[in-house]
Amino acid sequence: MKLGLRQQLAEKMAGEITLSDAPGKALKKWRSGFQIAPGILANHLGISPSVISDYEGSRRKSPGTGVVRKIVDTLLDIDEESGGKYLQKYGKLLFSDYDGEVIYDIHDFASPVPIRKLSELIECTLLCGSEDHQIFGYTVINSQNAILNLSPSEFNRIYGWSTERALIFTDVSTGKSPMIAIRVTLFKPPYVILQGIDMDHVHTLVKLLAAKDRITVLCTSLGVQEIIIRLRNAKW
Repeated sequence: MKLGLRQQLAEKMAGEITLSDAPGKALKKWRSGFQIAPGILANHLGISPSVISDYEGSRRKSPGTGVVRKIVDTLLDIDEESGGKYLQKYGKLLFSDYDGEVIYDIHDFASPVPIRKLSELIECTLLCGSEDHQIFGYTVINSQNAILNLSPSEFNRIYGWSTERALIFTDVSTGKSPMIAIRVTLFKPPYVILQGIDMDHVHTLVKLLAAKDRITVLCTSLGVQEIIIRLRNAKW
């Protein structure tokens, strides 16, 4: 990856952590987004894992800009050492123009939001899995256009800046196609919401695929535009 791209990504990460009302949670979001364990990050920084845990849990005073920059650089270094998979993913997002025919809406939260809050907002019912966790964003996707027009690598763009998000697939008929598309791509979301279908019409394969990738699946019959309006007007 070009140095300029890495620098821009580092600036975005450091800026978000430093300016966040909950810097510890923002730090955890990025560490988790790069799939780097606290112990590995601490080892590369030459500090105790408890320091990382205390920062992320807001039990320690928020780190200054110098410390944040060091942490960010270390996250990027670790990823580069293992092939730069997440550097490439996030780097592409810096210059990506989302296709309005595929992605209707995309939003990332500065701090984690309980999935139940989003689920209740757009009147979801639980098909399988758990609603006990939190997310860092959502993406509203035209199911058919995404499957027809996006390659596996392009499909990863729907994850925005964090894979810890809810993917809301619109106008689904059985729910099978988006779950198969997720199955064959690198990144997996914790939550999938199927719009325009009730639980009785979801294909039996959906639960099996969800179980394999540990994905919680929900359904909503709310209209697409109403979903987008409610999500955009919510105070996250």
